[in-house]
Amino acid sequence: DGFLAILEKDAKERAKRRKRNEHLANALKEKGNDAFRKGDYVIAIQRYTEGLEILKDKQELYTNRAQAYLKMQEYEKAINDCEWALKCNEKCIKAYFLMGKAHLALKHFSESRQCYEKISQIDPQKESLFKDCMNEVNLEEKRMKDEERAMKEVESGKLAALSIKELLQKLDRPDQNILYYTGGIRLLTGAIKDCTEQTLFRTNNGFSILKDNEVVRRGFCAERKNAAEVDLSVSLLFLWQAVCTGNEENQRLLLTYPDVNAQLPKLLSSGVLEIQKQTLALISLYSENENGRRLLVRHQDLTKWLQILMMLVNSTDARASSAMNILSNLTEEERFKTQCRLMLSTSVLPLFTQLLTSVKLVNQAALARCIGIMGNLCADVVIRMQMAKCKECWQACLKLVDECFDVGTPKYQECLFAVLGLMMNLLLESNGIIQHFAVDISGKCMSLLREKDGRIVTRAIGVLSRILPASLSAVEEAVKGGVVKKMIKFLKAGGQIASNYGIKTLSICTRSNRQAQEDLVKSDKKFSVLMKLLESENEIIVGNAAFCLGQCLVVPGAATSLLNSNVVMILLKHAGGDATRTSVQENAAIALGKLCVAEPRHIVQLRKLNGLAILNSSMKYVHST
Repeated sequence: DGFLAILEKDAKERAKRRKRNEHLANALKEKGNDAFRKGDYVIAIQRYTEGLEILKDKQELYTNRAQAYLKMQEYEKAINDCEWALKCNEKCIKAYFLMGKAHLALKHFSESRQCYEKISQIDPQKESLFKDCMNEVNLEEKRMKDEERAMKEVESGKLAALSIKELLQKLDRPDQNILYYTGGIRLLTGAIKDCTEQTLFRTNNGFSILKDNEVVRRGFCAERKNAAEVDLSVSLLFLWQAVCTGNEENQRLLLTYPDVNAQLPKLLSSGVLEIQKQTLALISLYSENENGRRLLVRHQDLTKWLQILMMLVNSTDARASSAMNILSNLTEEERFKTQCRLMLSTSVLPLFTQLLTSVKLVNQAALARCIGIMGNLCADVVIRMQMAKCKECWQACLKLVDECFDVGTPKYQECLFAVLGLMMNLLLESNGIIQHFAVDISGKCMSLLREKDGRIVTRAIGVLSRILPASLSAVEEAVKGGVVKKMIKFLKAGGQIASNYGIKTLSICTRSNRQAQEDLVKSDKKFSVLMKLLESENEIIVGNAAFCLGQCLVVPGAATSLLNSNVVMILLKHAGGDATRTSVQENAAIALGKLCVAEPRHIVQLRKLNGLAILNSSMKYVHST
């Protein structure tokens, strides 16, 4: 007993000492963090080291000190600390991340990749971080190999390689006439043929021409450019295209220059045609690959870009197409969508609605793409909600539908097709503005059902399927306009997408409108169309078809018309569990119950198929409806 008491006392003392040391180590850690934030990495390392002298197994002190060592470029020490951190916590993601960075700095590419792969194994949710890190390793390895190859070509005396260095030296001469620099830049652009020349341009400080040469910088940054300054700026844009095409390291480096970052939006909205054209060409290089897009998002305030690029829909030349290509590519980046939210209501939507109402005055092909891009941006819930609440946006969409329907040429048809897609996306929301326009929207779509273009008809049905639930008045008007007969006609023609939208539209109409129920019974003799849809492989179609059937069985004679069909067997199959969706099972069960209530002779067939138990279980659904 005495021995156990001594052990217990010792354990308590150790726990107390541990707690005291923990408190002291945390205090030193905070002091180290404060020094790190101020950029005083030497003091930070001292404080972390003092903390580790008190508490040797505190993982955070090792990783924090490793981070400070990285800043001091003491990479081996950083790796050593990360290894100690992993002894404290073998799943420490920060340790693997910092160790990967240190190995990368030492050109240990394989070891760096292994560190990042560990992060992915520990936490698969860190895939974005893993992807970025691996990409950084790949780019750095490629950069190093490119530079080694370029250096060999210089050492071997290859003329093309030497000419890059000579041209850059000539451009480095100060205080020359602006025409001298413009001519030199053009010669340099012509000399850059492949990756080797691009690399030599970079390694010989080619990008610094803007920073180090006052004549070039002043001409490029001038607000109102004279003819010579325009030529200089265009020449620079051509040069940067030449050195950045297919070269991600050069793309990265160019955007690290403040003057380039500041001027790009200005050049993009320049009133000088050639400057705007070549700026678009340069930005296109970035937007065409994932790394380039990320560089743009990281270095540029793209909230203005959406407006600037949209404005180019007014252009009748290739600028409009280039601008839409860039916008389309940028929408793939989540951070771009996040930036778009900030300016959408105040700046972007007013411009967009203006373009929609000016369909006859703008580049229709570019406008169609612009509308499609805005539709894609609606994948972002915040953007979609803002657009769906915009009364002017809905008015503009309806005006465009009218104007395109009247003209009917291919370019206008593309605009019409695009705006219907946008409306479908916006109708994923539900609000008072949508309810207000529901009758108008459904009326336009009913008119479009006469279109010869099957794509437009399909989207018009899609819009109907999403707008009708917003308004009983819209349903009534659509039913009066013969929507049921039209949907049956389209459903007979088949087509998976049109069938999906068409049967959804019918289910909405028959749910609340007796006239629609009677129209369906008249239009679909013996429910031949619905029966075919009930055997579809698409469960959403099956569920809506079963719902429609159930709603229409209240019409006198409807259930009797199905006596010699296999409807009982089909509904029983879906209600009995063949369908994976519960809603499909319920709709089939309800239809089966209503069928037997409306026409008891169906019970005979049900009994033969041993389906009475399913019928009994379905009666609760029937009574609840």
